[in-house]
Amino acid sequence: MHAELNTIAIFVTVVEAGSFTNAAEQLHLTRSAISKSIARLEERLGVTLFKRTTRLLGLTDEGALFYQHSRIAIAEIHTAEHLLDQGKISATGLLRISAPVLVGQLFITPLIVEFAQQHPDLQVELSFNDRTVDLIEDGFDLAIRIGHLADTHQLIAKKLGDHRMLLCATADYLAKHGEIKHLDDLKNHTTITYPHTGYLQKWHLQTEDKQLISIKPKAKFMLNDMQAIKNTVLLGAGVAWLPDWLIQDELQQGKLIQTLSDVTTINFPIHVVWSSQSFMPLKTRLAIDHLVKHLSKQFRSESAF
Repeated sequence: MHAELNTIAIFVTVVEAGSFTNAAEQLHLTRSAISKSIARLEERLGVTLFKRTTRLLGLTDEGALFYQHSRIAIAEIHTAEHLLDQGKISATGLLRISAPVLVGQLFITPLIVEFAQQHPDLQVELSFNDRTVDLIEDGFDLAIRIGHLADTHQLIAKKLGDHRMLLCATADYLAKHGEIKHLDDLKNHTTITYPHTGYLQKWHLQTEDKQLISIKPKAKFMLNDMQAIKNTVLLGAGVAWLPDWLIQDELQQGKLIQTLSDVTTINFPIHVVWSSQSFMPLKTRLAIDHLVKHLSKQFRSESAF
């Protein structure tokens, strides 16, 4: 393995030096030794890496692809060696994270601030957006996703936990408009919903006999922010379907009442995802480990609390 790494390092040096001769001078080797090393690498890989002409040394398509990944790998090895020399492992560079607005603000921000403070040479960019971003196209190192993931070979995911959605209203509202004892009772109540990409979010419920039900409420109020929906419910404006982690304090204090508690909600998984298309930098791996360690305690399978 050591010999293979040396050969790859020689290959990267040849590409960046522009010729076998220049690479030989930089590495204090003979041109013949460089040539034999590249030949062995091409034989092992089963491809031709260079287009050889009398005046120009260029890369084949396979060579360009191999150089792109080899350069990153060699750079990471040098970084690891430097960090080991310092006696510590530290994340460096710019870390870009995408997260849903509320989860990002309430949970991700404190953890990433703590993480960044542990790594003085790290810069962090946090982007809060409820839309699903394209990690590769938009240039994010990792993202937090809520809900079931679409099948894709471009992403790797690690589950952080689950959260539930609960139907709730204020005691004053229920006293004025009547209790909600059955699903059909919702037809007679004012509902507050979340519009997503132009459509009202359905309420997904499960009866005691495990029958799945999806309700599309006829909403009087439509707000595209969960915190705004919570605030509207607290004003006594109606019934809403909100994450348990967002309203737990209000439920414990009696400011909100859970309705139809015998009708459960299907748990929604929460994942951290990252691209499978490239070598994972140390900053990304350490950030993922930090999030998994702490968020898995906050988002448990039965409830977030």
